[in-house]
Amino acid sequence: MKEKIYVLDTNIILQNIQNLNRISDNKTNKIVIPEIVLLELEDKKKLLNELGFYAREFARLLASMKIKEVDYKPGYKVVKLFNEELVLNIISKDNYEAKIEQNYLSESNDKRIIEVAVVAQEYYKGAQTIFLSLDVYARTFALFKGIKAETLHDDKSTVPKFEFVKHFSLDSTLFNSLELSDIKNIDNEYTYENFCYCFESEDGNKIYAIIINEKINILNEADFKTLSIKPVNLKQKLFMKAILSNMYDLLVIDAKAGSGKTLMSIVSAMRLIDLGHYDKIVYVRNSIESLDKGADIGYLSGNEEKFRIYNMALSDTLEFIAKKQLRKNENRENKESIESKIDELSSKYCIETLWPGEARGRTLSSAIVIMDEWQNSSEKTTQLILSRLDESCMAIVIGSNRQIDNLYLNKYNNGLTTLLKQTNEKHPELKMFAIELEKAVRGKFAEFTERIFDKQTNRE
Repeated sequence: MKEKIYVLDTNIILQNIQNLNRISDNKTNKIVIPEIVLLELEDKKKLLNELGFYAREFARLLASMKIKEVDYKPGYKVVKLFNEELVLNIISKDNYEAKIEQNYLSESNDKRIIEVAVVAQEYYKGAQTIFLSLDVYARTFALFKGIKAETLHDDKSTVPKFEFVKHFSLDSTLFNSLELSDIKNIDNEYTYENFCYCFESEDGNKIYAIIINEKINILNEADFKTLSIKPVNLKQKLFMKAILSNMYDLLVIDAKAGSGKTLMSIVSAMRLIDLGHYDKIVYVRNSIESLDKGADIGYLSGNEEKFRIYNMALSDTLEFIAKKQLRKNENRENKESIESKIDELSSKYCIETLWPGEARGRTLSSAIVIMDEWQNSSEKTTQLILSRLDESCMAIVIGSNRQIDNLYLNKYNNGLTTLLKQTNEKHPELKMFAIELEKAVRGKFAEFTERIFDKQTNRE
């Protein structure tokens, strides 16, 4: 079997630095880092988000490694580094064919990285050279040069189909005895991912429930009587009942845009604080949001301005709640009264915002931690945030795999999907709940775009 030489694109390291260990496979495979990758990582080090963290982690890794040798060849040089776990070879060309064009910097860098892959193929004759990248364009450039190209294997992994709401046929004469019954006595094929049930009888009756500690808890409109903003569809009701039960430690929600996921989370969290179960709400949102460099957090000045754009969903939610409460109390809606009400809500419920870079070294207690847009967060960031929570916390993780903006993640390997996969199993440490909110409730525009654009995406 041929030795494998993996030439890495920058995005492999920025997706997760642990990829290096996986690819190395206990030094079975050689890893080549093109010089251009080092330059791109150096440029990312100043960023305050997850990409900056991984770039700095890689710099620390390089600093800890020893130099085995520097091999000078005509036109290029190879710096060979090693430690107990890894062998890294860094290749630098004296001159590159591809010219650096500032307007097409990414494409220029891709082509130079591929030039190094060509050099690696020549240098490691007899081995199999593979260019590894998350970018399909970069992989295509590699194929043009006769280099085998692959993406990460977890890009090709399968996301299991979840049956969060199970439909179960049952005689309606048994409906009245369902409350707090053992679900295994009713459905002997019950599995951990069946968090909710729709019990249906032949005569057309239906009853809905969530499963708590394997006991049936019937959905009742009285569950939401005290809420200022009530759920408007079945999935919202099941989701809110799960939060309000205060029996789950970690709730994971995959939801379409406009499905009310953030609003339902905040309103339910406020109710639990009113009941004295928690002291505060902590809203977390990763700062990777847009493909446009100008929207990257590292390019904005001042911390408040940097994070304001990422907390707009929270601001919009609080404004909506404030307006609802003002109308209910027949108060006038003007800018001053709305802002005053938002300040009142923020103070009453001790609402804090947190970005992942601030989480290190902190411990959160007696908090409902809402992790929003989590399809844009990696497994590493997910671990970072959840490991900050003590036993007095609840975590609500919400996002949509239809809206991934992080260049280095996809629907198979982001933090949201990783947690969704865990809902298939029972965990000794904590109790999980999951559901999908697929109905838009924002109104005609959300419904229109969902019908038009989702249909086109599915057709493709």
